[in-house]
Amino acid sequence: MAPTNDPKTGRLRDSYDRLARPYADNLFDELSHKPLDRALLDAFAEEMRGQGPVVDVGCGPGQVARYLHERGVSVSGLDLSPGMVALAARLTPEVSFREGSILALPDPDGAWAGCVAFYAIVHFDTAELRQAMRELARVLRPAGLLLLAFHEGVERIHRDELLGVAVDLDFVFWETASVERELLEAGFVIEAKLDRAPYQGHEHPSRRTYLFARRHPGSW
Repeated sequence: MAPTNDPKTGRLRDSYDRLARPYADNLFDELSHKPLDRALLDAFAEEMRGQGPVVDVGCGPGQVARYLHERGVSVSGLDLSPGMVALAARLTPEVSFREGSILALPDPDGAWAGCVAFYAIVHFDTAELRQAMRELARVLRPAGLLLLAFHEGVERIHRDELLGVAVDLDFVFWETASVERELLEAGFVIEAKLDRAPYQGHEHPSRRTYLFARRHPGSW
C-alpha cells in the first residue's frame, strides 16, 4: 500500500484542511444545480439500496454522501482531510465520516457493496491512479459497483489559491481511455459512461466524465 504521510499527501491534507469551510460554503449545495449528477446518483442509489455498505471516497464536506443517505443507501464518507471529515460530520451527523486515503484504504478485502468517488483522482499521477483503482477493486466485493467522476482532458493546473485560501494543489485531468484501462486492469468491467459539458457559472469550465464500473465477479 502507498504511504499516506509522504510530503505530497501532507500538502493535500493541509490544503483541504484550510479549504474545508469555504469549500462547504460554496459547494455543499452544488447538486441542486447539476441535474445529470443527480440522475446518475439516483441510478446508483436505486441499485445500491439495501445491498450493504457504500463508501463515498474523497467525500469532502459530505454532499454526495448526504444525497445518497437521503435516498436510503447505507453510506459512509472517507476523506484524507481531517478538517473535511469533521465538517462533514457536523453537516450530516446521521452519516459516519472518517479519515483515510484511497491509496491505502482502511477496510478489508471485499468489505464494500459499492463506492462513489467524485473527483477523488484529480491530484494523482499514473502510478497513483493505478494504485487507487487496485485499492477500490480490493475493498469492493465481487460484482460491487463503482461510480467514478473526473475531469476529462490532458490539462494539469496548479493552484496557489482557491476560494480565497492559500493552497498547494495540482489538478490533473484524465483522458477517459486511460482511466478505463486502469479500471480494466484492476479487475473492473465498464458498464456505462457519460461525458458532459460544464454547468456554466457553477463549476470549473471543464468537461466531466462519469463511469459505472463493476468489480468483476471472477477477479481476485
